Amino acid sequence: MNDVQLGGTRIIPVVALPDAGLALDLGQALWAGGIRTIEITLRTPAALAAIATLAEQSDLLVGAGTVLTAEQVELAVEAGAKYILSPGFSSTVVRRCQEVGVPVIPGIATATELQAALEAGVTTVKFFPAEQLGGPAGIRALSGPFGQVKFVPTGGVSLANLAGYLAEPAVLAVGASWLAAPDLLASGDFAEITRRSTAAVEVAAR
Repeated sequence: MNDVQLGGTRIIPVVALPDAGLALDLGQALWAGGIRTIEITLRTPAALAAIATLAEQSDLLVGAGTVLTAEQVELAVEAGAKYILSPGFSSTVVRRCQEVGVPVIPGIATATELQAALEAGVTTVKFFPAEQLGGPAGIRALSGPFGQVKFVPTGGVSLANLAGYLAEPAVLAVGASWLAAPDLLASGDFAEITRRSTAAVEVAAR
């Protein structure tokens, strides 16, 4: 991941956190389940504060997701994000990440976008939305002509199909939105978040 290590796990929880006050409990729940990194998406007003809290007070490697502009890159990095993910490929976002020295994983859906990412110096990309783009078979198709690329499939990945994605040699890690699903955050069910995390880490370790 552009020299970012994921702390020994291939699972990246993708979280839209509605309240920054939940950040520490969430971080503890994920850590207890064996997760060592997290992607906080910039989809809520609480996102930057949550990134700052986790970056300062947890051992998780914190990334910022759904980053769409150069300004958001700067805000996320200032908050403590150690890597950046975006749903699509933006040369402006990639360039700003490179300028500030933070690893970036832009989203791609086509060979054309993947080639643009390579021309921008990026060799790890987010494959999004993964299931709708053909899942593991779609990744295999793209990795044929682009053998140097690593993929982070996100979108439609679940515990049921996780093993199939991780079995692909070109897959670096997966985006796991089911670990801290909105209903679990709303109800404060951190025990279930830990249980789901443990199950996912067990699959990844096989």
